[in-house]
Amino acid sequence: QDGGRIGHLTLGQASTDPFVLSPSPAVTSPCKILKCNSEFWAATSGSHHVGAEEAPEFCTALRAYAHCTRRTARTCRGDLAYHSAVHGIDDLMVQHNCSKDGPTSQPRLRTLPPGDSQERSDSPEICHYEKSFHKHSAAPNYTHCGLFGDPHLRTFTDTFQTCKVQGAWPLIDNNYLNVQVTNTPVLPGSSATATSKLTIIFKSFQECVDQKVYQAEMDELPAAFVDGSKNGGDKHGANSLKITEKVSGQHIEIQAKYIGTTIVVRQVGRYLTFAVRMPEEVVNAVEDRDSQGLYLCLRGCPLNQQIDFQAVRSAQATEGRARRKGPSLPAPPEAFTYETATAKCREKLPVEDLYFQSCVFDLLTTGDVNFMLAAYYAFEDVKMLHSNKDKLHLYERTRVLTPGNTAPTGTHPTLWVALLCLCWLCLL
Repeated sequence: QDGGRIGHLTLGQASTDPFVLSPSPAVTSPCKILKCNSEFWAATSGSHHVGAEEAPEFCTALRAYAHCTRRTARTCRGDLAYHSAVHGIDDLMVQHNCSKDGPTSQPRLRTLPPGDSQERSDSPEICHYEKSFHKHSAAPNYTHCGLFGDPHLRTFTDTFQTCKVQGAWPLIDNNYLNVQVTNTPVLPGSSATATSKLTIIFKSFQECVDQKVYQAEMDELPAAFVDGSKNGGDKHGANSLKITEKVSGQHIEIQAKYIGTTIVVRQVGRYLTFAVRMPEEVVNAVEDRDSQGLYLCLRGCPLNQQIDFQAVRSAQATEGRARRKGPSLPAPPEAFTYETATAKCREKLPVEDLYFQSCVFDLLTTGDVNFMLAAYYAFEDVKMLHSNKDKLHLYERTRVLTPGNTAPTGTHPTLWVALLCLCWLCLL
């Protein structure tokens, strides 16, 4: 609602500024800002336009909202949604001449009449990317990025990596939006991590959308922005940004037509997956790329955060369970052998590409069958979002592929791993 008060956040760079998040382990104390947001939204029944006769009730709800944010301030110092809410409250207090002193009970306000901006279908041409940016030129070239599982990253350049990246890391950081994920250990003492929190900031854009923040956490996948709205706010082109709930608590889709972008967020088991389709022009829309900092979807994971997929999988095949370099990890709750893991993954992923191999890796590392579903849905999102259908499947760089991205005879992944293991035994 504040139309850009947060400003440009440079994610992933070290800073003493509490508004700038760095890739460090997540704070153990949970931030309850989503609870504050939902309580305020319930109290105001989604109203954006408050009449004079409703101002006292609206101010009461605002004071309650402010009180709630103060209670959770200590655990939300580095939370983007929290700071957005605090600034939004201050702005609304000024707009409606609300006093900071007064009652804080939360009466419900009446809902908006039909025809409010939440329901408007019209929008100016500038709020439709393909019409405004490419009216007299070729259609834009769309790219895809995805993050899923333990965690596996497919970048905008179709590079596939398996990473550690524990803590808060930026996936996307450009002139239009910021996306940040927080990855936490799957098992105590394990280096296996998965995405437990996701924050997306859509920046205010011309007459199309106000600044909007979306946040999801484990066991909480909202079908609305943190302010309770489901579109871009009160501007004329508000419906060029929309959230749609596909499966309650499991699958949401965000359409940002003003930047030609589609985002899919899922909760699979306890953890989140992320997938995006975005025009190259938007991907590269940064004021100063050199000072942009780390940006996983574009640059990939740092070398010291990448996991040697081949080496770990060789260990998995010979030992029957996941083992990374260093001390032995705790055994997963459900023991998969290499054979049972590959059989399980083939149920959903018949093509033995890197999505299949990621599935095997995750089952052996975590013992959680939901990671098989995460790999399956990640590939389903690729099929929906990737513009080049010849690049849906990815294989290891060391493998020679025949036309059409099919594995040639003689390079079956299971045989390849077996040969590696045989060579290793011969050297002993």
